[in-house]
Amino acid sequence: MNIAKIQSKEFMPGCHGKMVHGEKLTWAFWDVEKGSVIPEHSHHHEQIMHIVDGKFEFTVNGNTQIYNSGDFVHIDSNISHKGKALTPCKIMDVFSPVRKEYL
Repeated sequence: MNIAKIQSKEFMPGCHGKMVHGEKLTWAFWDVEKGSVIPEHSHHHEQIMHIVDGKFEFTVNGNTQIYNSGDFVHIDSNISHKGKALTPCKIMDVFSPVRKEYL
């Protein structure tokens, strides 16, 4: 399979994703428009976010940092987080277990 063959879907305003699911994880490929906001939320999934390209303001458990191309961050289960694309961004997320709402 090639990622280019997966249909992109707008999961929230300005956040377009392609999802790959395994038995125990979801791998998300995001194109995020500049200025798009990921509202504060938490989930039972463990998450690793990797900024492939762009500049992304991300708050984890009240701690805000600016992440740039090549940076990554680990988010434990049930930890509050939110973000904002300061530039157009390409982001990869890995979630475990599978994000069923992204199926």
